[in-house]
Amino acid sequence: MTRYRLDIAYDGTDFSGWARQPERRTVCGVLEETIGTILRTDVQLTVAGRTDAGVHATGQVAHLDTDVALPDGLVRRLARMLPQDVRVTAIAEAPPAFDARFSALRRHYEYRLTDAPYGANPLRARDTAPWRRPVDLERMQEASDRLLGLHDFAAFCRRREGATTVRELQRFAWGRDADGVFTAEVSADAFCWSMVRSLVGAVAAVGEGRRSADWVAGLLEERERSSAINVAAACGLTLVRVDYPADAELAERNRITREKREVDGPGSGAGGCCGD
Repeated sequence: MTRYRLDIAYDGTDFSGWARQPERRTVCGVLEETIGTILRTDVQLTVAGRTDAGVHATGQVAHLDTDVALPDGLVRRLARMLPQDVRVTAIAEAPPAFDARFSALRRHYEYRLTDAPYGANPLRARDTAPWRRPVDLERMQEASDRLLGLHDFAAFCRRREGATTVRELQRFAWGRDADGVFTAEVSADAFCWSMVRSLVGAVAAVGEGRRSADWVAGLLEERERSSAINVAAACGLTLVRVDYPADAELAERNRITREKREVDGPGSGAGGCCGD
């Protein structure tokens, strides 16, 4: 068996998320069916992070194992066969120790929102969330800074039995472009289910002036999901990159991550955003 890494991009609007689901259109289901048709064998993808329904990706990573030789020009052939809202942007043979999920060092997301009274630009409406009230950039950044570091993010996560909600939030930085669109860059070693969208929803409440930065910081003391947080819409969220160590360090990274997952317990959400 040979292991291959796939780099993947998709518009999640019309998908019921990444993970395979009976009778539902999912990113994984479409890719496995199409790749399997070309290779004339069943294939199974392992992904870096299972994005939820409506969430997009420009830098998703998956791997597959197969004893079938991949045909030349597979990326171009897939482009002809796949629907327009999903693309495999690169395929390469990977080291045997590479694991799209367990080898990952960190995941990077972006969240786009606009408080323009007319909503999102029509050309970006599928990846930009309209915000009903005006928000202040400095207030949102102040609140975001209070969340950085290693914390228990239970207040921001949907609870899963046996799963830890301790994460290291490494970056939560806001910017605003010339069109008035706010973009949050959010990076962590891993994310639990709905964490990024909950972080954005909480910080945006501070940006509106309804909440304070102290309130956001206080959420880190809670050990249950907070009903006071309005989860931001899925359409604004995009997985943009996954970081991996050098090839020689992959096996050790897998060992460390698997040990953490065993501590997390069955069904842990530690592998990616929105449930993995």
